[in-house]
Amino acid sequence: MIKQVENILSQTKTIAGHNLEPTPWHVFPPRSFNEENRYARASKIIQCSYLSCRGGTNDDDAPPRNQSQLSHQTRNCPELFRWIHRDLEPWAQSRISLTHVVEAKKYAAFRVVIVEGKLYVDFYYACVQSRAMFTVWGILQLLRRYPGRVPDVDLMFDCMDKPSIDRQEHQSMPLPLFRYCTTPNHLDIPFPDWSFWGWPEVNIGPWDEEFSSIKKGSRDRSWRSKWPVAYWKGNPDVGAPIRTELQKCNHSRLWRAQIMRQDWEAEVKEGFEKSKLSKQCDHRYKIYAEGYAWSVSLKYILSCGSLPLIISPEYEDFFSRGLFPKKNYWPVAASNLCSSIKYAVDWGNENLPEAEAIGRGSQDYMANLNMDRVYDYMLHLITEYSKLLDFKPVPPSSAMEVCAESLLCYADLTQRQFLERSASSPSAAPPCTLQPTDSSFIVNWLEQKSKLIMDVQNFV
Repeated sequence: MIKQVENILSQTKTIAGHNLEPTPWHVFPPRSFNEENRYARASKIIQCSYLSCRGGTNDDDAPPRNQSQLSHQTRNCPELFRWIHRDLEPWAQSRISLTHVVEAKKYAAFRVVIVEGKLYVDFYYACVQSRAMFTVWGILQLLRRYPGRVPDVDLMFDCMDKPSIDRQEHQSMPLPLFRYCTTPNHLDIPFPDWSFWGWPEVNIGPWDEEFSSIKKGSRDRSWRSKWPVAYWKGNPDVGAPIRTELQKCNHSRLWRAQIMRQDWEAEVKEGFEKSKLSKQCDHRYKIYAEGYAWSVSLKYILSCGSLPLIISPEYEDFFSRGLFPKKNYWPVAASNLCSSIKYAVDWGNENLPEAEAIGRGSQDYMANLNMDRVYDYMLHLITEYSKLLDFKPVPPSSAMEVCAESLLCYADLTQRQFLERSASSPSAAPPCTLQPTDSSFIVNWLEQKSKLIMDVQNFV
């Protein structure tokens, strides 16, 4: 009997990373569970994975919805939601078969299946830090926010940085894979990243909290009293050539830029006193430079109200596609980096009202992307995806049911505090209304955006 139990426990893959190896396409140091003795570890797995979810759905504790509240007229979704149709276009005709989903497993860290309001997750690989935990928590909160509205669905998810489903390579059989970012040359479907619910490893709180704090901090200095140079603070040691090149621009008089290295190990020891995002809005210009792929730092940079200088991005997340040059940001060429930064700063300092308006436009854009809209985006994306499935979702035998109790059971004290701060509740209002779109809208949008970027960069 004991051997049978030990055998089960050794095969139980958990959201905390038990019995999981790191993703082979992006290797990172595996998490160590050596701090737990054998009995403690076994007790935790039994309690969390097998005894925490006691039937019902993830919205059992939700109060009954007031239908009169839900019946009022809804507003249309923001224009960035139109990209949902674009992302799912490769399967509009062929639809998505079970074979599509199973083939996508080769590139996935875990599988998400929702059936009648219950969430099941099948883990294949561990995710770095607490990404898997906070991503799955976000899906649980969606189920709680819109009880009875989330359709049955079966999807594959990768929690690492770079897109993997090349559009040309998989043209004959496009594979649906959800992740945090994509590119025009990839089929990966962008989904809100884990940090919207918090990032405890670097002390970044849930999105609504963090945005409110950043916006408040941005008011510590008036626009004209902010430092008239461009500012970047981050980790250059992530295998990102553009961040390496950016270090050469660190000269406030020559290039009008202040480039700071973020030492996260030191920040952990010092209690994150020097890394608070709300204290990084004292400059008129903030630089965004991609990391290993896209970077979660984009939303925090846009939130400052400073004029964002975005260096020619290769990757895009779900919301960045709605940004427009000279409305929400200033495009910076990677090919002539330092000179492009200097030109942008000089232009802004000579055109203060216009520069301030762009900075305000970026902050307003992020203010509109509150958690209400994030959950709406998740709901509409999953709903439109589910309409393309030509099979009935059924949890595989290897999947485990995940509920709020089972997830919190695996969380350490710090993780639990962040998770509980980002807990949702049933919405008193229905989601925004997703508007139908055609490809011409996005084609025209992209053409206008590309032309404006070229016009700006040609002046450098």
